Amino acid sequence: MVKVLIVDDSVFICKAISRILEKDPNIKVVGFAHDGLDAIDKIKQFDPDLVTLDVEMPKMNGIEALKVIMREYPRPVIMVSSLTREGAAVTIEALSLGAVDFIPKELYQSGSVGINFEKIEQQLLEKIKAIAAKKTAFSAKPSAFVYSSSSRPESSPSSTVVTEPKSAPPVTSRGLFDILVIGVSTGGPTALQKVIGRLPRNLPIPGVIIQHMPPAFTGPLANRLNSLGGPLVKEAEQGEKLERGKILVVPGAYHLQLKKIGSMVTAVLSEEPKDTIYHPSIDITISSAADIFKNKTLAVILTGMGKDGLEGVRRVKQFGGKVIAQDEGSSVVYGMPKAVVDEGLADRIVSVDNIAAEIMRMI
Repeated sequence: MVKVLIVDDSVFICKAISRILEKDPNIKVVGFAHDGLDAIDKIKQFDPDLVTLDVEMPKMNGIEALKVIMREYPRPVIMVSSLTREGAAVTIEALSLGAVDFIPKELYQSGSVGINFEKIEQQLLEKIKAIAAKKTAFSAKPSAFVYSSSSRPESSPSSTVVTEPKSAPPVTSRGLFDILVIGVSTGGPTALQKVIGRLPRNLPIPGVIIQHMPPAFTGPLANRLNSLGGPLVKEAEQGEKLERGKILVVPGAYHLQLKKIGSMVTAVLSEEPKDTIYHPSIDITISSAADIFKNKTLAVILTGMGKDGLEGVRRVKQFGGKVIAQDEGSSVVYGMPKAVVDEGLADRIVSVDNIAAEIMRMI
C-alpha cells in the first residue's frame, strides 16, 4: 500500500487529486495539508511514502517546504505545478532540489478540454506506485545540487540565454564517438544535473538531450543545466548546427531529427509524427543520430517510465554504436533503462553518479 500526503492550499485540488489516487486500491491518501508548515507536521504524523506538493501556499511555500523535506524527512515528492512559463521555472528549481516529477495543476481545474483524463490518470497512478517503490533511494540528501564555484550564473526563465564557457585545457579523446545522445524521463532533471555537471566544459563531441517535458519546461531546464559549469547547454532551435562542447535540449512538444548537409549536421524540429506517445520522442532522435553517425554514436538511457528509447538504442547497436544504461539502484523509475538492459543492448550499466566518468572513458 502506497501512502500519499496531498499538500495544496486549494481544497478543490486536494479533492481532485485524491479522487484520482483512490481509484487504485494500492494507493491510500493518508492526509491533506494546506501550507508548508502543515505539510511538515503531517509528514511527521503520517510518514507518507510520497508527497504531492503545491508551489504557491501561505506560511511556507512549496520550495521552502521541499528543502525541509529533503533535508529532514527525505522521500519522493511530486510537485503540483502551473504550466505557465513562471510555473515552469519554479518547477525546474524544485526538481533541482530533489522533487522527482510534477503534475500539471491545469488538469484538475474546471474548464479543461481536449484532455484524455483516463489515460493521464492511469499514467499518474502507475508513476506514483513506481516512484514510491524506490523510497529507499531518498534516504540521504541528494548531492547533485551543490554547484561548483565555476558555475555560470543562471539565466532568466523567460528565455534560453547561453553564456559561452571560458577557455579550458583540451580534453583527451580517442575519437571513437562523434555524438552523445541522452534520453531521460521521470527523475530526469536530478539525473541530468549529476551527469552534465560532471562533464568537462570543452566536451570533445556535441550532445543532444531528450527529456520528456511540456513546452514551457525545456527552456528553463536547459538554463539550469547550463549553469552547472559543464558543457554549454541550450534549448535547440530550428536548423541549429551541432558543435563540439555544446549540448542541445529538445524543446517540449517537438521531435528533433538530425540532418547532414556536407560536413555539417543540424537540428530539424517538427511536431510530426503526432501519434507518438511522447513529444519529444527519444526513439526518433536516437534513431536519427544513429543513421548519421553510425558506429560513432554513444547513447545514454537514464531513469524513466516505459520504454521510449529502446528502438532508438536498437538502431544504434545495429550500426555498432555503444549504449550506457543507468542502473536500477540509482534510477527513480527503472523502466526505460530496464527495457534496454533486458534486451541485452546495454554495453555499460552504471550508477548515475558514475555515468559522466564512463562517458569520458568511452569517448
